[in-house]
Amino acid sequence: MFKLLSKESNIFSIPVYIGFLLLIVIIFNILNFNTYEAIVAGITFLGIALGYFCFHSIALNYQTHLPLFLYSFFIFGLYPGNLDIGIAVALLTNSFILLLLTSANEDTRKRSYVLVGSIVALNFIFLPTTWPMAVFVVIHVVATSEKIGLNLFRFLLGIILIVFSYFSVMFFLDFTTWNPDYFPFGKMTLIKDYQSIIPLLPVALMLIYSVYDHFKNYNKKSPISRYKYTFLLVFSLAQLVTTILYMNNNYEYLLLLAFPASIILSRMMRFLPKYWMQEAGLWLIIISLVTFKVGTYFNLF
Repeated sequence: MFKLLSKESNIFSIPVYIGFLLLIVIIFNILNFNTYEAIVAGITFLGIALGYFCFHSIALNYQTHLPLFLYSFFIFGLYPGNLDIGIAVALLTNSFILLLLTSANEDTRKRSYVLVGSIVALNFIFLPTTWPMAVFVVIHVVATSEKIGLNLFRFLLGIILIVFSYFSVMFFLDFTTWNPDYFPFGKMTLIKDYQSIIPLLPVALMLIYSVYDHFKNYNKKSPISRYKYTFLLVFSLAQLVTTILYMNNNYEYLLLLAFPASIILSRMMRFLPKYWMQEAGLWLIIISLVTFKVGTYFNLF
């Protein structure tokens, strides 16, 4: 299977993956279908579907289908069906941010910071625990921009516009009390029950090895590859901070890590010295995700 996914093949394409995604969303939501769940499922579908196009934008898949295949399996294994609307919006906004910040057009990236700020603010309104994404954007601006002050101003302007609009609408609707949920820093609850995520331990260990292998061979990689991989690692760190601090038993937070994990693992398997290691690694990931899915769906753990 690894050899098939590592080559250009006509039976695999983004529309096929999106069709598979649509099937997953429909199956897991058909039993509790209502207007609210349909809206959340639609937002989730759009966010995850845009993720497939982010692979082309970030261009770290080396013309293979392996990361797209892994991304699909991560979605299958981690998607619970009844997803919180905050997570659904976070998946959608993350995809838009990645598409904007990894655009091949430099002018588009420079002019998108106001929009990125607006998206980050909107994301915070729906899910305040995603505040590390704002830190990620600030780090990206500082590390990549020639005019740091101007681009930070653009980013903050986008945030201010959404915040001002939000408070104006809430005041007009006579919602004048402060909701303490919008201050997430005092509500950090580290996960206490690790039993349910034990099946994902092989995936976690492979991710750790992937990062280690990257820095071990750091000087052998091209400057473009190093830049893009560093961008992906900082993005992953922002999602990881949110997951560690706020997930607890809400395992749908793991969906935020599906996109970067699929790229990191696919790159690691691509550079393994033996074919049997590549094939074994791929099947180990699949088995781990399926086991986690079965365990959480039927409450086996």
